[in-house]
Amino acid sequence: MIVKIADNIISPLGFTTERNYQAVKAGESSIQLHKRHWGIPEPFMASLFKEGEIDNEFGKLHPACKYTDFEKAIILSIDKALQQTAINPSSDRVQFILSTTKGNIYLLDDKKDGFSKERVLLGVSAQYIADFFHNPNQPIVISNACISGVCAQITAMRCLQSNRCDTAIVVGCDIQSRFIVSGFQSFKALSPDQCKPFDVKRRGLNLGEAAATIIYSKKNRTDVDNNEWSVCRGAIRNDANHISGPSKTGEGSFRALRTIIQEKDIPKIAFINSHGTSTLYNDEMESIAISRAGLQSIPVNSLKGYYGHTMGAAGILESILSMQAVDDKNILATRGYETCGVSHPLILSNENCPTDKQAFIKLLSGFGGCNAALLFKRGELL
Repeated sequence: MIVKIADNIISPLGFTTERNYQAVKAGESSIQLHKRHWGIPEPFMASLFKEGEIDNEFGKLHPACKYTDFEKAIILSIDKALQQTAINPSSDRVQFILSTTKGNIYLLDDKKDGFSKERVLLGVSAQYIADFFHNPNQPIVISNACISGVCAQITAMRCLQSNRCDTAIVVGCDIQSRFIVSGFQSFKALSPDQCKPFDVKRRGLNLGEAAATIIYSKKNRTDVDNNEWSVCRGAIRNDANHISGPSKTGEGSFRALRTIIQEKDIPKIAFINSHGTSTLYNDEMESIAISRAGLQSIPVNSLKGYYGHTMGAAGILESILSMQAVDDKNILATRGYETCGVSHPLILSNENCPTDKQAFIKLLSGFGGCNAALLFKRGELL
């Protein structure tokens, strides 16, 4: 069994998992309006770290300034997760897996802050991070659009199951920049308001910054505590529908869901934590895929109203918060949702709801027609 042994979330809502969970449970959001930020003429809504916030926290860990904010956020999150364990990160039986969509892409701008142009390469940046922890293995980088965080966890499962390592440190992060925001603005994908997942008045997504870490290990089934979380099954399916638009029938998400779910599992699942970006096409596609998969009786939520779309961090951050919610016997509210705006009605709420079930599904989709799903269970396998 692949078991979670530690985690951490760093975001504008806080620098620990517990702080983030309590903030979300209380309905807090870090999304706000930014004007003339990075010289971008059009205002945009986003969840961004305060200036100097990452530097101040990183300074408590290490005085060096040779790391970018992207790398500092990742190192901080990994370190805070490692503090919960006795793991030696310098062991050759520890594998680092990095999920990101853009990395240090801001270095393509005119201002490079003294960093070499090679630092924009994801593998180079990942190696700096692994070297910080004196890990001898080549880090694995997963950059598969918005599904990267789930893909990274599936990669960790495969590494552990194949005995490639004893411990997998999975971290996801993206830090926003002029390049990223301008790109989404060119798509007309950003909402001028706080996002409203699945709502009839949704107008697009908000962007966000975060770093999140899950540390996985392999255990014999008999050794797993009933309070421990295991990642049971994962699937990646690409319907190759369009470079940026999802399939109208939700084909890839449907196939991913049907791969990880058996009929006997359905009554045991507390909720589906969806991608729920608040774009017109994503939310519609997910409602169709969930319905086609026969899962319309399971509650659905989206966490984008609290953090915005954190890109490479989303699949990891949202998995961690979903585990926290089940531990708390809670289905977190979909912030911003009021009235159903998709063709296949789902069980959604803008208020927290109780649950006594012990499993959930994490669902993501992304550019290029990529889709991924994971099934998590607290205690024994389904």
